[in-house]
Amino acid sequence: MAYDFDLFVIGGGSGGVRCARIAATHGARVAVAESRHWGGTCVNLGCVPKKMMVQASEYGAQAVDSHGFGWNTEPGTHDWPQLIAAKDREIGRLNGTYAKLLEGAGVTRFEAHARFEDAHALLLQPGPLDARFEPRRVTAERIVIAVGGHPVVQPHIEGYELGITSDQVFHLPERPRHITIVGGGYIGVEFSGIFEGLGSEVQLVYRQLLPLRGFDEDLRTGLHDALLARGIGLHPGTEMHRIQRRADGFLCTLSDGQAWRTDLVFFAVGRTPNIRGLGLDRTGVATAEHGRIVVDADSETAEPGIFAIGDVTNRQNLTPVAIAEGHILADRLYGGRPRDWSFDTVPKAVFFSPPLASVGLNEAEAAERGAADIYLTRFTPMRHTLSGRDRKTLMKLVVDQASQRVVGVHMLGDDAPEIMQGLAIAVTAGLSKADFDRTVGLHPTSAEEFVTLRTRTRVAGPA
Repeated sequence: MAYDFDLFVIGGGSGGVRCARIAATHGARVAVAESRHWGGTCVNLGCVPKKMMVQASEYGAQAVDSHGFGWNTEPGTHDWPQLIAAKDREIGRLNGTYAKLLEGAGVTRFEAHARFEDAHALLLQPGPLDARFEPRRVTAERIVIAVGGHPVVQPHIEGYELGITSDQVFHLPERPRHITIVGGGYIGVEFSGIFEGLGSEVQLVYRQLLPLRGFDEDLRTGLHDALLARGIGLHPGTEMHRIQRRADGFLCTLSDGQAWRTDLVFFAVGRTPNIRGLGLDRTGVATAEHGRIVVDADSETAEPGIFAIGDVTNRQNLTPVAIAEGHILADRLYGGRPRDWSFDTVPKAVFFSPPLASVGLNEAEAAERGAADIYLTRFTPMRHTLSGRDRKTLMKLVVDQASQRVVGVHMLGDDAPEIMQGLAIAVTAGLSKADFDRTVGLHPTSAEEFVTLRTRTRVAGPA
């Protein structure tokens, strides 16, 4: 049969837009439907506005730190509405950029919600982006699901509906003077730093004994110390039990009986695939735990001709991964030249102050595969020998003992994400500890420590 489009992408986030653009440049007839905002979570309610807010939160501390260098600057007062307005202007510009990229590639855009009628047909209906959209039915030979995810709450908590998630935190009319954040992952840690840096009193509640489950244990311990140094109240190994509304805010009660008053409760306890309302029951697409769409190595679902990329598959929920998956898929389907990305060495960062970043295996993962040489250093960076701020840098190399390949690099400290991007190339290329050792350091920098680590700290795993 004749289809309206060769490829239809549901979702105008980073992965969906990349897939659509590349497929169109290969000559395919492509359309994209987006019902909420072009650019997806990352641009609108995630990494981009969050990093702007992290940067905003750092200026007050920098003014104080300057005293150690002879400046007499003083921190001013922060204007929250001004920050939000500036952030919104930049997000609006980026929304327009995504739309222009699609139009420039010849992709048809629909500002509508797409729902499956069958494996090749979609019903497009009005959504928040365009409430006046005229419903219509379209068909496509292939369909890509790139709808991302949405934040979850904890409905077992009494009064959970009184809290907010990251979907609301970027649009608060004013900064809370006291905020309670539930969750010790990326989002909880980053926003604890944002609000503390802007002047709020922060309490951070999480079930693990250390924040950032899945990261290297030394990094997690270093972050714990950094959170305490920032004056953030930590409540590890506990859960929120009850939230009660009061005339002056909310009363939070933890599972261990601790209780306090707060202005705002912010749930940062994870995200789940955004599949509601897609009509997947009209197709053969299979889902698994938490609603993730099951795909094979080629991103194809159980329904031939329907694919899924990005957070909706709950593989590696990072924007660059979704972009890579979309690019690979478009090249494979329409470009005739498969593209290769290294998904085993995807770098990751947490934009706290100080930030942390990693690539490759952590110590525990490496030890499961065999003996690993661990090189570790902690020091006060040059800036803070004068500023007097209690801030440490931690650097760590994980080296496979048998091959002497560097299989993991971890850092907590200023500029960690910028440094880690370059080191991710080295780990992806399979460079050895000897390659690091014969590289001349750039002095004076913190980064040079990675090529001057000569003394092994310990051996992990079987000797």
